[in-house]
Amino acid sequence: MTPAIEVQHLTRRFGAFTAVDDVSFDVGAGEIFGYLGANGAGKSTTIRMLCGLLKPTGGGARVAGFDVGLEPERVKTGIGYMSQRFSLYLDLSVRANLEFFASAYGAYGKELERRIGEMLERMQLREVQDEVTGSLPGGLQQRVALASAVLHQPRIVFLDEPTAGVDPVQRRSFWELIRDLASQGTTVFVTTHYMDEAENCARIGIMVDGKLVALDSPEGLKRTHAPGRVLEVRGPQLSPALDSLRGMAGVLDVSRFGSGATVRVDPAVLPSDVLAERLRARGVDPLEMEDSAPTLDDVFLALTANAQRGED
Repeated sequence: MTPAIEVQHLTRRFGAFTAVDDVSFDVGAGEIFGYLGANGAGKSTTIRMLCGLLKPTGGGARVAGFDVGLEPERVKTGIGYMSQRFSLYLDLSVRANLEFFASAYGAYGKELERRIGEMLERMQLREVQDEVTGSLPGGLQQRVALASAVLHQPRIVFLDEPTAGVDPVQRRSFWELIRDLASQGTTVFVTTHYMDEAENCARIGIMVDGKLVALDSPEGLKRTHAPGRVLEVRGPQLSPALDSLRGMAGVLDVSRFGSGATVRVDPAVLPSDVLAERLRARGVDPLEMEDSAPTLDDVFLALTANAQRGED
């Protein structure tokens, strides 16, 4: 089956600065594809090129079967796009916003009413359809934006930080809508800063300084980039004790969180009981230690740390 998105050596420069550097990947039809990276890593620039809004400096891509450099207007007809900044008319009602975008996509009369009715039901917006959009909570505003992006039933939808600033309950609900879209064959290309959200993706590409440094399923990324045993530790005098672990044989990574920390070790080199002895010897007593599963946060931190060491 032909991929929904095909990217080959995609590059974008702004003067001497390279925002996207020789990036290649494919996205399958109906796949939820995550694109992660810190601010300035090149995520939004990639999306702008794939949406036909920005011409590549080098390489190329095909989206919905069309070349983004040569056929940008045809690309736009086959996609939906939801930007990280809310882009609807806040002084109009929910229904008025949907009517405007439906007509912009060429829907009129009964077809317009059918599409709007479907979106109101699908996005659970019927009860607020007459409310002024700007008066709604952030989570509901994002639903209106998503509804507007998929009104024309695109094959592919790009979501750029769609849940930024939305509370956890609304984020979970929003992702249910995304999974529903994918289950009906829509390809979803999504960027996010929330690693728990990224677990919903079939595959994830991670960008660091304009380069695609990793591409795999969430579990595959963890096996490759966060190997070893992860231990959560808590106790007094933790900070100086953790500093003494850095660079120690068998210690793969040390990360603080709140009042505790995670220590990732190679158990063949540093068994957990030996680690516990060393922490207690450095004043962490009483010590709490328990096993924990590696997360995408561990993967992201490992990859960005590797990139920083490379620059150094």
